[in-house]
Amino acid sequence: MSKRHSKHPIAQTGRPVSAESKHTTTSLVTEQITARSLVPAWVLAGLLALITIAVYWPATRNDFVSYDDPDYVTDNAHVTGGLTLENLKAAFTNIVSSNWHPITMISHLLDCQLFGLNPWGHHLTSVLLHTANTVLVFLLLRGLTGTNWRSALVAALFGWHPLHVESVVWISERKDVLSTFFGLLALIFYCRYARPQCLNRNSPTGNYLLALLCFILGLMSKPMLVTWPFVMLLLDYWPLKRIANHRCENTHWKPILIEKIPFIALTVVSSVVTYAVQQHAGAVVEAEILPIAARADNALISYCRYLGKLFWPVNMAFYYPHPIHWPLPLVLLAGLFVGGISIILLSQRRLYTFLLVGWLWFVGTLMPAIGLVQVGEQSLADRYTYIPSLGIFISIVWGICTLTQYWRHQAMVLTITGFLTLVICVAQTRRQVGYWNNSEILFRHAIEVTENNYVAHSNLGLVLAKDGQIDEAIRQFQAAILVEPNSASLHNSLGMILGENGQKKQAFREFQIAVQLQPNNAGLRNNLGIALEKIGRTDEAVRQYKEAVRLQPDFATAYNNLGFLMAKNGENLDQAHAMIDQAVRLDPKNAAYLDSLGWVLFKLNRPAEALNYELQSIKNSNRPDPALYDHLGDIFIALNQIPQAAKAWQKSLVIQPDQQIETKLAGLFISEP
Repeated sequence: MSKRHSKHPIAQTGRPVSAESKHTTTSLVTEQITARSLVPAWVLAGLLALITIAVYWPATRNDFVSYDDPDYVTDNAHVTGGLTLENLKAAFTNIVSSNWHPITMISHLLDCQLFGLNPWGHHLTSVLLHTANTVLVFLLLRGLTGTNWRSALVAALFGWHPLHVESVVWISERKDVLSTFFGLLALIFYCRYARPQCLNRNSPTGNYLLALLCFILGLMSKPMLVTWPFVMLLLDYWPLKRIANHRCENTHWKPILIEKIPFIALTVVSSVVTYAVQQHAGAVVEAEILPIAARADNALISYCRYLGKLFWPVNMAFYYPHPIHWPLPLVLLAGLFVGGISIILLSQRRLYTFLLVGWLWFVGTLMPAIGLVQVGEQSLADRYTYIPSLGIFISIVWGICTLTQYWRHQAMVLTITGFLTLVICVAQTRRQVGYWNNSEILFRHAIEVTENNYVAHSNLGLVLAKDGQIDEAIRQFQAAILVEPNSASLHNSLGMILGENGQKKQAFREFQIAVQLQPNNAGLRNNLGIALEKIGRTDEAVRQYKEAVRLQPDFATAYNNLGFLMAKNGENLDQAHAMIDQAVRLDPKNAAYLDSLGWVLFKLNRPAEALNYELQSIKNSNRPDPALYDHLGDIFIALNQIPQAAKAWQKSLVIQPDQQIETKLAGLFISEP
């Protein structure tokens, strides 16, 4: 005789049946039947893809931004050169922006091969990858849980949430969408391996190897996937139930852990390589600058801030300044919040397993970027939520469906609520995409929504200076220096802008402050030397150049500047020649160094040799330089090749009118018989 279930059913063992288990045997089955009969899974996947592309399509009209994009693409010769064997080799051997991620660099290389430096094509690739990730989230959850609508809702939240805009529309963050693409594929193949009977797959070994391959490709795109073995264990717990012994036969810890060993080994290798590369590149912030206690405080606060942004995604910026010290009451409150949620969900794991798994997914996958190992000076970053947010979305969707399972009009209420939530997400995402339209808009928006953002001020200053808005650029750098007065980099950049604007004495003062702040920085010494040279203090400039090459023996620019100034001052020409020759040895294709070497050889009365270097300099020059043709004309005169000298000076005048060259040319024609 059948028995009607009470509101709180009790199993024969006397223990309560979990809400998740009951929902699986009742309403989940109903949802499966209804969803499959009314809307096939492929239709839902297609709708997710089309809407995601539509939401992000405005990104294809965005430009590159000046923050990191030059390092990754626009100024990276191995990327802009397209698909060649040399560039493929460079993708695996070069460190870009303090990271080693060869698969990501190959994707940029392929974009340049297909689209050149047209930004729309690069943005399109990222949008398509994000679209693929959205569909893969749906397929992964559907395969794991057998549900259509909840899996689709989680995928939609993932695909259309405004906090993910940074990962999608910032070309430099291609590594986010690419690594996640391979990571989701790895999870799909892993789940097929883990449940071959349930999913009617006859090749568990093949699926395991495919999971391992995708994991490797994901790590080589971005090492954020180092938490994937942990994620696999979470999926073993729910919904695969391999650990809890609810559905499948394999319930022993030993084989479950053994199968993770290759993944864990790759995680260890990736972590070691990543840390070594970032430390070598100087990206790891030392404990003397940011103490461990301050990092731990910021980590607790960041978990709460990330959660807040997931539920209320406003005031998003490309960079969030680090406060260094958070108020102790705020840190304690954050610790109680994070710890309290963890304890509550752990205690309720039998009833609401999915909530614990979702929470641990969020906390665990965010751990590599939470700041305990501080890389860069930011306090947090929107892009770091790209993978961790999935755990929160799963908890929200499954949690709401479970809590409202007894509502009479559950379907209608959840449909309306879900629809309105997604509409708000789409609207905010479209708006956020617009802030990435170009560098100036991006940096101004960051200044508007954050406080004391010296990174945004300084980057805006560089953009304005490039556009010729010098006065406004100077004001932006002054605002940045007010926040970070001890930043040698800011003083150096301001000095360069002042120098280019003809404010030589002001530039000298900024370079002087920069060197006082970092006396062992060869680049700052070199810039101070240039500033001293411009205000006529050449002896001091020589001393700065010498100090620069002492601090950095492979500093080609300093060698060139030192040799050229020594020759111009009439000092030992042989020593000047040795300095410039060293610069050319260090960088044989540099047009400026070749021109300097040709000029000093001319001064040494070796015009035939000088001519060879000047011609090489012109050949290697990226843009016409009147000084090169001026020097070339002088050399032709020394070689008594008058017509060639005239042509060289005429080319110099075409590029830039100059009274001295006009006088030379006029004298040349007057002296002719």
